[in-house]
Amino acid sequence: MTRRIRIRTLLLGGLLTLLFVGLIVHIYLVQVAHGPFWAEQARKTWITSKPLPQERGTIYDRDGKVLAADASAYTVAVSPKKIHALEAEHPEWRLLDQIVSKLHLVLDKPENEVRDIVNAQKDGGYYDQREVRPEGWKIDKEVADRLIAFKDELSEQTGKSDIGLYFIEEQKRYYPKNSLASQVLGYEDKDGIPRMGLEKTLNDVLQGQPGKITYEKDGIRTQLAGGELEVQQPVDGKDVTTTIDTDIQFYMEEAVRAAYAEYNPVSITAIAADPKTMDILGMVSLPDFNPNEYWEDASNLEAFKNNAIQSVYEPGSTFKIVTLAAAVQEGLFHPDEYYQSGSISISSKDKPIHDSNYSGWGKITFLEGLKHSSNVAFVKLGYEMLGKDKFKEYINNFGFGVKTGIELQGEVVGSPIPVWNRDWAAATFGQAVTVTPLQQVAAVAAVANGGKLMKPHLVKSITDPATGEKTVTQPEVVRQVISEETSRQVGEYLEQVVSDKEIGTGRNAYIPGYRIAGKTGTAQVYGSDGKILSGQYVVSFIGYAPVEDPKIVLYVLVDRPEDEYASGGGVVAPIFKQIMGQSLLHLGVMPKVEEDAAGKDNQNSDNGGAADEHVTAAVPDVTGMTIEQAKNELKNHSFTAQTLGEGARILQQVPRAGTMLPTSQSVFLVTETKGSAGSVPDMQGMSLRDALEMCALLGVSCTAEGEGYVVSQQTSSSGGKTAVALTLAPAGAKAEDEDEASSQGEDTDSAGNGEQADKDGAAAAAGDDSSG
Repeated sequence: MTRRIRIRTLLLGGLLTLLFVGLIVHIYLVQVAHGPFWAEQARKTWITSKPLPQERGTIYDRDGKVLAADASAYTVAVSPKKIHALEAEHPEWRLLDQIVSKLHLVLDKPENEVRDIVNAQKDGGYYDQREVRPEGWKIDKEVADRLIAFKDELSEQTGKSDIGLYFIEEQKRYYPKNSLASQVLGYEDKDGIPRMGLEKTLNDVLQGQPGKITYEKDGIRTQLAGGELEVQQPVDGKDVTTTIDTDIQFYMEEAVRAAYAEYNPVSITAIAADPKTMDILGMVSLPDFNPNEYWEDASNLEAFKNNAIQSVYEPGSTFKIVTLAAAVQEGLFHPDEYYQSGSISISSKDKPIHDSNYSGWGKITFLEGLKHSSNVAFVKLGYEMLGKDKFKEYINNFGFGVKTGIELQGEVVGSPIPVWNRDWAAATFGQAVTVTPLQQVAAVAAVANGGKLMKPHLVKSITDPATGEKTVTQPEVVRQVISEETSRQVGEYLEQVVSDKEIGTGRNAYIPGYRIAGKTGTAQVYGSDGKILSGQYVVSFIGYAPVEDPKIVLYVLVDRPEDEYASGGGVVAPIFKQIMGQSLLHLGVMPKVEEDAAGKDNQNSDNGGAADEHVTAAVPDVTGMTIEQAKNELKNHSFTAQTLGEGARILQQVPRAGTMLPTSQSVFLVTETKGSAGSVPDMQGMSLRDALEMCALLGVSCTAEGEGYVVSQQTSSSGGKTAVALTLAPAGAKAEDEDEASSQGEDTDSAGNGEQADKDGAAAAAGDDSSG
């Protein structure tokens, strides 16, 4: 027995010893051999981290005005679990119905969808939290404030601080100018992904890097006092200053929107640039969208297409500028040399190419041919004199056939090199070739600036907000295309296309006091079967000013307006005139009416020696002056004045200083504060913006019908409040009606001004010599 007990004791002792040895070995392995590994695993259970969001870089215009920036946003969330618990405890509160109804009304989300979110379950239980998407996702602070006030009311009503309605603070991209320059800026969606425009192409510059904070927590995720804390600071994105001038962009959009409403075209494109640097001052493509509400136009893909770089067109007669510059450079253009207008044959196999009227204008000079926009003149210059090889060389040198390299994605190229001889002849006047609007602008800028083809760009500088380091984009010369002397001569020839009010196709773009060079364009449109679409045209106008020292080159293109008499001179030149006049004044270029002899001669001839009653001038700044001083200052600029109020000094003026205005229109001088200025004055001729500003100054409500400028108004009073109803007509509808009718009539007349030549050229290029 004793021996057995000893054996059992020894066995038990051995086993216990082995267990202790094993335990010691295990402790050694865990704490020493594999200590770092298990320590790291333990850290993961009590250490957590959360991201520190960075700020995306701000996008500015050239003058520092914000075009895109980060802004506070809120995402609405509900707790189905909390709401149903309170509902079960206090059914008399009707908490669930109140929350559903309010979210439906404020977020404009279908009530049944809101109710589904509040009733959402998983595995037999209600969700702890559900976001109200997409309507409640990243909403503006103003909308969130309404719901926060509602939550506070419910909390006060129920005595519960937590009612199951939450607001998650976030950031979103905000565009303070709404749709202004939307095609250029692009947008960032609610997932934070840039989708187009500068937002996408400059994303690496704008996005920055997120940071994070790492800390030790307890079981309920509260940071432990004295625990380890590690912070990795976020790196904000860099700020981008663009070349866009917000004011010029506004002028462009205001003018083309009025035209878009009047003519209902497929699209309108406009580009303004500084010809010396090719800074893009403005770029418009309609239809467009509001990047703050991009989803509203999601079904209209055309709204997200920037036609300035993503569409190609047959340019029509605006392309004659390239042919003209090449001919002048080669010494082939002699303005006083005569040629036979009417028609010209390329070969016995091809149908002749015609001018606007088949019989032509007889024997005329090449300069007259330019003013008439004669196709025959340019076939002689480009096809016969220059020859295909030399003409092709100039087409390439002017930058056609390659991307311009602007800081936007999706740029296309076009087909500027024809194949057949007749197409080469048609190319001299802008048919049988396709180009982008931006290529056109870059080429004409080279003609304007002394012959240098410049690379266009939208980015003026990039600044690191942390260091202040700035990278400035320098103007980049691609090549010298023509000489400075050729540039000067071509400018003088193109100026006569605008200043000659008898036969100049661009006469509707003439602005007294400015030397403007320009060219109209009208091209026919081809269907999917390759045949010309009857009565459908792409009409355009391109030009620059002032000729002696160009500050701006402007191109406007209207694709298929609903107007059977559409032409570059009739439809687009007035749009060009409006934008150019406002932009030159904005740039500080004042009109010199008294020195514009050519303009005066033309004005006199129009009215049998009488001065043109529609002369425009810049409105001077008279705020702060006495009434007498203000009236004298306005009189010196040929303006009359109307005083509103009984004050002694001018507090505000309408229109604002610098506005280009016909001298026949009055300037309104406000001498008293809002609401005390008396009766509503006659606002006929005012732009909608000026009229609305006037109503705001007078403290009266205002409604408007139509687009453009005020043509009539009706004033009514009720309950001591005054209301004004305005009727508007498109830009220039009154002042330009006569000119446009004249232009359109001449287009179809046997002695037409050459716009029909553009249409003829399209028909001729397609082999249809019966089109007129």
